[in-house]
Amino acid sequence: MDVSDPLTVDTVLAPVDGSEDSATAVEYAVAIADRYDATVHVLFVLGREVVHGMDSGVVSETDVAENTQGFLEEVAGVTDAYDVKFSTSTAHGFSPSIKTRHPGSVVLDAAEAVDADFIVLPRESVTDAPTEVLEKAAEYVLSYASQPVLSV
Repeated sequence: MDVSDPLTVDTVLAPVDGSEDSATAVEYAVAIADRYDATVHVLFVLGREVVHGMDSGVVSETDVAENTQGFLEEVAGVTDAYDVKFSTSTAHGFSPSIKTRHPGSVVLDAAEAVDADFIVLPRESVTDAPTEVLEKAAEYVLSYASQPVLSV
């Protein structure tokens, strides 16, 4: 891209984990999509505790699906308010068998898969809540993404 070329955005990737910070990131992603007449792809990334809990049977997959769906319904409210089209997917942020699979690599793989032109994700926060997965991915995504990244 030449510096004189204007920025074009067709797809904004908004990785989420159900946290308040990721809900804020969705609002920014939708605003960017609205500005560039783009779509938003919301990627719900499941954290280590959730993945391990489902694998061991301690965490109900049905409960995880219901919580994820509830959050995505809130996202739909935001996209509807701006009349922005969106799609969704869910991914495990960690793998017990693939050591290089972590939230940052999951986000970048999803960006490639959906051909994202822009990524908006929560920045690292001072809390260490086990449900907040993406704060650990922010620095990695900022360092290695080939598209513009907004960390909010």
